[in-house]
Amino acid sequence: MQELFLNSEASVQSDRILYTPSLFARSALLNLQEVGSLKARSPHTSTRSGLTSYLYFLVLDGEGSLTYEGRQYKLKQGDCVFIDCQKPYSHSTSENLWSLAWCHFYGTSMTAIYEKYKERGGLPIFHPENSKVFEELLKQLYKLAGSSDYIRDMRINESLSTLLTLLMQESWNPDNSAISKKRMELVSVKNYMDEHYVEKITLDDLEAQFFINKYYLLKIFKETYGVTISSYLISRRITRAKQLLRFTQMTIDEVGCAVGMDGAGYFSRMFKKSEGISPKKYRKQWQ
Repeated sequence: MQELFLNSEASVQSDRILYTPSLFARSALLNLQEVGSLKARSPHTSTRSGLTSYLYFLVLDGEGSLTYEGRQYKLKQGDCVFIDCQKPYSHSTSENLWSLAWCHFYGTSMTAIYEKYKERGGLPIFHPENSKVFEELLKQLYKLAGSSDYIRDMRINESLSTLLTLLMQESWNPDNSAISKKRMELVSVKNYMDEHYVEKITLDDLEAQFFINKYYLLKIFKETYGVTISSYLISRRITRAKQLLRFTQMTIDEVGCAVGMDGAGYFSRMFKKSEGISPKKYRKQWQ
């Protein structure tokens, strides 16, 4: 269900849709709560807290400020805001009255997603190179919320997923050059592992080759790619093993050796832990 709401208060003129997602959407999807735009008519402040919601908004025109987690941020045209509304926040337009487009949304996975956003260096505000992409997404969400599409909640979930992907891409803090440099070095580490994953690779080896402290490497690799170095290597080896099991006549032991997981039963144990079935059963299923 949705309701179009045109607000013409003294301080703002807004055009918003209040949206009530289905029970299925609430339990299984990213779901929309509200989407709209506003034009300030006079200086004003909006203050909220304790909302089970995440807010994204884009400054279309004018200037203002955001107060969040004890800090005040100045906002100008093209700036974006992404915050957890469970925490107190307020935003105010300046004398240079602003126009905003926004959406409130939620999902059962949003707490973990927002934590990952922050781990990757994401800030409450950022200035993308291309704000038009975000503006078009908000327009798309508004159009979907007002439609009678019978799979509307699925399409909204898709658009919100695209929004979160864009937010993750923008999540690095450009002012933290030291962190950015180290994270750029991770690309070389990952490329090396992609080329040599069948070999025995230790943290000491990576530390010596790339001159990155191994404990720091463990931390930023997990933050950046969402898995440990060990898990990443195992995943690459299992993926290659599945190719060999399906498309060659190599024995199970030969496959294990070929992907760097040789040893009595080690490959079979790791494969079953990853895939839930033995290498032999996996091969039989696909043949």
